[in-house]
This record gives sequence, structure tokens and C-alpha cells, in this order.
Amino acid sequence: MSDTTPFGSEKVITQHISEADLNTYFVGFDLEQYRWNPLIDKLLDAIVDFAFGYHDGVLESQYNREILREAAKAIYRIEDHDPSNPEHSKYENEDEFFEKKYGTRGEFGELILHLLLRDFHRTVCLVSKIYFKDADGMTVHGFDAVHIQEETKKLWLGESKLYKSGTRGIKKLVEDVREHFEKDYLRREFSLISKKRNSYSTPTDVPDKDKWFDLIDKNNTLENILNSVNIPLLCVYTSDVFNKHTTEKSEEFIKEYEEEMRKLKEDFDKESNGQIDTNLNVILLLFPVPDKDVLLKKMHEKLRHNQQI
Repeated sequence: MSDTTPFGSEKVITQHISEADLNTYFVGFDLEQYRWNPLIDKLLDAIVDFAFGYHDGVLESQYNREILREAAKAIYRIEDHDPSNPEHSKYENEDEFFEKKYGTRGEFGELILHLLLRDFHRTVCLVSKIYFKDADGMTVHGFDAVHIQEETKKLWLGESKLYKSGTRGIKKLVEDVREHFEKDYLRREFSLISKKRNSYSTPTDVPDKDKWFDLIDKNNTLENILNSVNIPLLCVYTSDVFNKHTTEKSEEFIKEYEEEMRKLKEDFDKESNGQIDTNLNVILLLFPVPDKDVLLKKMHEKLRHNQQI
């Protein structure tokens, strides 16, 4: 395997705990300031890959601005607050407009999941859900990530949550897994994924593409399919650890960070006990940030800019 990752996010994002059922990440500080800009830049690097995958080609070192603009629009189209618009007049100000219209969307959590899977787990996107949106403002249901990993011969079906509270985000992840891995839901989802078998720019972009679609064929048993599936569950949430410290290199930061990660894993295990089939290969991914609302607003503004270039 090459040491080169698709986006080089390991230069900004540290994977601190790497265990079979728990992976944790963080971004550190520069001159005592959280490294928001490098993080946002890495997420922007992955937008074309996230939005289009192999359906329309992937992000390369050189790419057309038009492609980047269309990828930014594909995430969701941004509408500016206009007090003269009757639909907007119910919002007192721009902050309320943003919070109500965009503050609860989950696309940026999905983008972070995509980036982590691509760079830290060396996966390839089999199906991009964003690519198949049929309306600019709609959210797409189903798994947040449908990736493959050649090294382990595994299909990765991921879910993500962006929450103020890590505990609340974990609770919602457990609810999603319980719902999404019921027999009828899985069959419906695999049927929808299978219909996208021929939706690629060339038939050979994804390694052994037909093999992966054969895996989820309606004639294969769910037992056989699930034996070849990893389920990464990402929780991006607000953590006070980053507001108490100004360097990630201190023993105090590492101690508090690790304690918080272990506590959330304990919470997850308690919440999922009896709720998630123990045969499912679930991997909890934790990504704390100083403020998830700041992350959303910064990405929103960058998305706005790239929709206008």
C-alpha cells in the first residue's frame, strides 16, 4: 500500500486511538489557536471526491474550477437571508435564518466521515449519495457512506452525526444502526445501491466494481453480506477539552482527551447493548472539536464562496 493518502489530512488530523472498535481523532493548535483553517481546507480538498466519486471522476491535483463549483452546489445550494422575501421575514436576523435553514443539516458530518475513511482507512467510494440527489435542497436518506476497502475486502457502510453533545450524538447513532440494519431496510437499501451499478464515467474506475455489486445482489444472503461489512459510526461533537487547553502536546490535554474518549465509548457500549446485533462489525469514530456550530458556519461560508467562483 502506498504511504500517500488521497488528501493528506493526516498532516492536520491526528488519529490518537486506533483500535478494532474505536478510532479517535483531533486537530491541534498553532500558536495557541485551534487550527480551524487547515481543517476546513482539507475538507474542501475532498468536496469533489465526496460529491461525485467515480461517477464523474475524482479530485486530482489539477481540476477545473467549474467542477469545484458544481461539487459545492451539489452539497446544498445556499440562499442568502433577504428580509424583503416573505419566506425569510419570519426569521428575526441572519443568524436565526442560518440556524433554522442550515444549522441542522448533516452533510458536513458526512464529508468528514468520507475524508477519514479515504485517508485513514484507504477506502474508495463505491456510491456517492450526493451524486444522486435529484433536487438542490433535499437531503438524501440511506447510509452516509458506501465505501469499499480492497485490502480487507470489506464493504464499509457508514453513519455520521454532528452534535453539540457527544452523548446525544452517540445515542442517535445507535438509533440509526438499529433502524438501518433491520432486514427489510437493508434489502431496500441494497436494491437502491444495486441500481447504480452502471452509473460510472467509465466501467473500470472502481477496482472490481462488479464484484462489490454482486456481493449485495438480492440473491445473496444477508448473513454472507454482513460478514463482509464494516460499520464506521462517526460522532463529531463539541468538546470543552479544546477550550481548556492551547496545545495538544501537554500531558494534561492528552489525559483529558483520552478520558473523554473512553467515557464516550463506555456510553456507546451501554447504549448499544441489546440494541445493535453483536455480529455487526461496528467501529466508533470520535472527532471532538471546540464548537460544532463554528465548524458548520465556517464550512457554510467556504461552501458559499466556492459556489460563486
